[in-house]
Formats: sequence, C-alpha cells, structure tokens
Amino acid sequence: MKKILVTGGAGFIGSHTCLALLKENYEIFILDSFVNSSEIVLKNINLVRNLLNKKEIPKINFKKQDLRDKEQLNNIFLKEIKTGNPISGVIHFAGLKSVGDSISKPLEYWNNNLIGTINLLEVMDSNNCHKIVFSSSATIYGLSGNEQLSESSKLKPSNPYGESKLAIEKLLNNLFSSSPEKWNIIKLRYFNPIGAHYSGLIGESPIGKPKNIFPRILEVAIGKDKIIEIFGNDWPTNDGTNIRDYVHIMDIADGHVLSMEYLFNNQSVNLNLNLGTGKGTSVLELIRTFEKVNNIKINYCFSERRKGDVVRLVADNNLATKVLGWKPKNSLYQMCLDGWEWKKKYPNGYD
Repeated sequence: MKKILVTGGAGFIGSHTCLALLKENYEIFILDSFVNSSEIVLKNINLVRNLLNKKEIPKINFKKQDLRDKEQLNNIFLKEIKTGNPISGVIHFAGLKSVGDSISKPLEYWNNNLIGTINLLEVMDSNNCHKIVFSSSATIYGLSGNEQLSESSKLKPSNPYGESKLAIEKLLNNLFSSSPEKWNIIKLRYFNPIGAHYSGLIGESPIGKPKNIFPRILEVAIGKDKIIEIFGNDWPTNDGTNIRDYVHIMDIADGHVLSMEYLFNNQSVNLNLNLGTGKGTSVLELIRTFEKVNNIKINYCFSERRKGDVVRLVADNNLATKVLGWKPKNSLYQMCLDGWEWKKKYPNGYD
C-alpha cells in the first residue's frame, strides 16, 4: 500500500483529496500547520474513512507541521523510511491562498508559499522521493478574453498569490530540467472548487470571514450574514458580473488521485494540467442556481470591482481528459446541493 504525503491535507481541497486517496487504497500522511484549517477535519476524515466498504481500511498518519521547519520535515521522511514503507509521492497543497490578503501582505505570502516549497523539494530529493503533484491555480493566467484557457495560454498573474504559484511552477520546471530522469511532476491548475463531500461531513471552513464567493453565499443562506457583496456589476458580461469555472470539489480531488497514479505508472513526467468544467458561470448565475436548488433567497448588493480580479476564467480541460482520463462528473446543481448539505450540518464550520 503506497504512502502519500499530503501537505495542507486538513484544508478544503486537501481534506477531500485525502478521502479520495483512502478510497483508492493509499495510505496517507497529512501535514498541516492549521493556519487555514481545523484539527476537527481529521476526526471527520476518519468518520468518512470508516464508512468505506473495505475489508482493510487504509491508515492515516498526521503531524502538525509548518514546511518552513526543514529539520522536522526531514525527520518525518526519515521516520517513514525506517517503517519499511517510505513516502512514495507528495501532493502539495500547503500555502496561503487569499488573493486579497496576498496584496496587503506580500512578504507573508512569499515567505510561506515559496520557502515552504523549497524546503519540501530539498527534503524530498535528499530522501529519494521524486514524485509530486503541485496544487497550482488558474489565477496564474491573469487577464483573459472570451476564449477558454488552455495550458499554453499566456501566464500573467494579477496578484501576489498568483505570482507565488507561478514562481513555484517555474521552480519545478527548473528542477525537472536539471534531472528529467529522476523527477516526475504534475502541476494542476484548477479553477473554482466549490461544494462539499457527499456525506456532508467534510466541506469548506474558512478561518475568519469568508472571502470566496461560494462560502459567502452559504453564510447568507444560513443566516449569519444578511447580504452578499458582489464586486462589480460593470464587467463586460451578459449580466455585468464576472465569470468563473466552478467545479465540484470531489472532481478536483479525483484529479489529484489520477495524477498521482499517472506519476507512478510513467517516467520523466513534467505536465501542466487544467482542472475545470469548461463551462463559464457568472456570479449572478451561481447565486440564482443556488436559490433554485435549495429554495432559499440570497440577498445581494453590488460594490466596486476588487483589485486584482479578472473578468473571466474558464478552463480548456481537454489535456487532462486526454492524459488522465479525467472528466468532471458533477453539475452546478450538485455543487450547490452538496455545499448546502455541509453548511446545514456545520453552520459554524469546524469551530
């Protein structure tokens, strides 16, 4: 049973990916500093894990860890080598992720995201672990027109968060070029993951006031906020609100598992892959779909555009389909349904 290290494994995307890995019989080792997550998610991952219809349930290991502590990170790899089942691959989520905060706190973002990744890669190399799936982002594409974004589209992030993701991608490319016979790398550029695990036990639980659109909708739906603020109604779109490619969190999680399997089955890999539905949905369309699916009225108002925001981000996902056989299975309807089921069970998140 292969052992996968999942950095940031208690976060929104990380926790759902851990469930997908367990389902496919991977043993997982979760590292998380809990800067953007909660320890309660580990309990809930175990709850869902125990629901799996399996004779042998894969093991979950965990350590509270900041990747900037290189010595402790190295000790984890050494300890797992001694068990006889070393870490075979890494899925790297750990990092700060707020666009707005990255603009106001660029030093914090660069220090956390880049230094942590450099430490991780150095420790992986010294412990003969050379398979990594990196959690990148569609924000590295920056401004776009009406076309879908392919992996070859121009890269021009419009905020420090996107810049840090692109810098890590470049670092990974440099690393691969130095030793293509050794490294196997996939960088997943995903668009807007929303929704929750089908059980309603795992979902998005932001620390502090939510900044992304879907958790803000949930806050209004549950009655914690009276109204949702939409940043701009003068974008060049049909209804004046910007357009995103919303994709179910479990489809994103499955993409990570397929990527890891691809790295185990192939050699000398260095790929960039988009994970998105290929369908654009405006902010107002998302709100109206949520209202229809869950029979709830969502009040909203408009404010000025948010600095660093772009009009449209929609994926061309053909390469992920061709290489991995990955296809999004869940509709926007299902995303809204599952997200609301999670919020009803955990109105205050994991707090």
